[in-house]
Amino acid sequence: MNHALETSFKPETTPGVKASHPLDPLTIEELSNVADLLRKNKSLGATCRFPYLQLEEPSKQEVLSFKSGDAFSRRAFAVILDKATGSIHEATVDLITQQVSRWERLDPEVTGQPAIMIEEFFSCVDIVQADSGFIAAVKRRGLTDADIETIQIDPWSFGYFGDEEKYRGRRLMRGVAFVRDDIVDNGYARPIEGLMAIIDLNEEKVIELIDDGHNTPVPKTKHNYDTASLGQTRQDLKPLQITQPEGVSFTVEGWQVNWQKWQFRLGYTPREGLVLNQLSYQDGDRLRPIMYRGSINDMAVPYSDTALNHYWKCAFDGGEYGLGRMANQLELGCDCLGAIRYFDIPAVDDNGVAFLMKNAVCMHEEDYGTLWKHYEFRSETYEMRRSRRLVISFFCTVGNYDYGFYWYLYQDGTIQHEAKLTGIIQTGALVPGTRNKFGGMVTPEIYGPTHQHFFNARLDMMVDGPNNSVVETNFTPCDMDEVENPWGNVFNTETTVFKTELEAAREANGTTGRFWKIINPNQINSVGNPTGYKLVAEHNPVMLAHPDSFVAKRAGFAKKHIFVTPYDANEMSSSGFYPNQNKGDGLTYYIEQDRPIENTDIVVWHTFGHTHVCKPEDFPIMPTEYVGFSLRPNNFFERNAAMDVPAEGNNHSVDTVSGVSKSGSSCCSE
Repeated sequence: MNHALETSFKPETTPGVKASHPLDPLTIEELSNVADLLRKNKSLGATCRFPYLQLEEPSKQEVLSFKSGDAFSRRAFAVILDKATGSIHEATVDLITQQVSRWERLDPEVTGQPAIMIEEFFSCVDIVQADSGFIAAVKRRGLTDADIETIQIDPWSFGYFGDEEKYRGRRLMRGVAFVRDDIVDNGYARPIEGLMAIIDLNEEKVIELIDDGHNTPVPKTKHNYDTASLGQTRQDLKPLQITQPEGVSFTVEGWQVNWQKWQFRLGYTPREGLVLNQLSYQDGDRLRPIMYRGSINDMAVPYSDTALNHYWKCAFDGGEYGLGRMANQLELGCDCLGAIRYFDIPAVDDNGVAFLMKNAVCMHEEDYGTLWKHYEFRSETYEMRRSRRLVISFFCTVGNYDYGFYWYLYQDGTIQHEAKLTGIIQTGALVPGTRNKFGGMVTPEIYGPTHQHFFNARLDMMVDGPNNSVVETNFTPCDMDEVENPWGNVFNTETTVFKTELEAAREANGTTGRFWKIINPNQINSVGNPTGYKLVAEHNPVMLAHPDSFVAKRAGFAKKHIFVTPYDANEMSSSGFYPNQNKGDGLTYYIEQDRPIENTDIVVWHTFGHTHVCKPEDFPIMPTEYVGFSLRPNNFFERNAAMDVPAEGNNHSVDTVSGVSKSGSSCCSE
């Protein structure tokens, strides 16, 4: 029996409902209206596509001064690509005046290309499968016409490797191939090594086929993962039910959510997916702001391999594909357990036709173990509170990998983000009896190239107000001294306030226990310290590619764990807005200005990730890997903010030995 329960009606995505707040995502009607206005006013033909169409967020000043019932501006931002001519335009549409207020043509040699669209994933496959050179190449590897009909083509972003004339200004993609006998086969078990196609997506043809001529044998063994192929499953699992008999503890009004003492607005963009806006905490009679806007704005996945099929791989899953556009429709009882509140997301397809992304965002509550506890043996006073957290999440599939993005809010004021990595690794074929030094053996026939996953969180902080600073803390040993450290047990706590952008481009350091704190120097707490939040980073490696490599120049945000910039509405993406075929943009270029960042409106950019050396346990589907960070109150509250959580036990708990059930009053307080 499945006790998962979807809760509540979804008025914010119901046709006909208008936006009630400046940050509300565009409605279905607004999206359709914008596309129609652009088609009519700019005479857009059948070959025009919409890689992006989304809310153009109003100024902070307008948002922060808004009161319920006030009128507000409403603008849409769109990118239009003409597949016939290759022309690219950015547009702003004013939905109040019904006018196209900006129409600007972009030079792709300067800006790069818009994100790859869904239809291009499929057209790339058709183009490569029909190419005569490709057909001849796979036949040289022993494949037949029947094999070609079910062959899998993985479409990959082209990247940038120098200003070659033959590629300049073209909209390109790379394709690598895998063998399947049937459409449901796991193609990654049987890669075609040493063969790569370069496709012009606008001209819809293979412009170059690169074959290393080695004709590495195609692996024979299948490693399928569909239910029918997996066979007998474990038989010793008993049902585990999650119930909330009195309903959920959160409320939703439009796109605004209130839970416990938290308040925020849910946002969503095609590039980032889930966005948390105006995240605040109710502290007594004060609603205290903490973060104006938080999102995962991009990713980079560079590969450490010299092979023809892999050396060029560095996917920017946000900027080159769109994390939000690749969202899964989440399944009740599988992706999301318990009493669930889904959000449908208004969006447009590549042709600008509006539709609802059903069940794209999931929200629910989870038990999270011990919140706080103490047993005082002298008086036999026992106090214990269980922690509960609010989970707001979405999952997306970008090619072979699946990524879950989870924001957690806790009762003690902690904010956490967790990225979940699963899906299927990229693979390479091996000559029988050989190994590859740039990857890990997965089966005797294939290896997985070593690679890294980097996520960048854009945290537009607003701790107790708009002007914040960032402080770095390090702990170091203290020399023994008869006066200051006679027993040698003291250590130094050293703090530095970052004054400019270049100072603040920093790496985590486990040896010194380094951490960063976002403070409001204008708000002092009861013990004389500025109020703040501590960024707790995982001490993972930064990008390991050579600093002079094209990959490092394009994914500069992965060189450091933290950057701090003054707020700039034009700086929304750590890799620049158009990383597709761009030679380099984003954070490392922003900070060259070395602007002041002390006691001002700042954005904290945090890079976190995972270095993946592949192994047999990663195949055929990789168990979930977890990476992330947290923001914890540090001098923000007067005491533990969770002291008022009630002492309630779980009445469904059972002692499996005695059979005694929990019932009646709480045992969490005596």
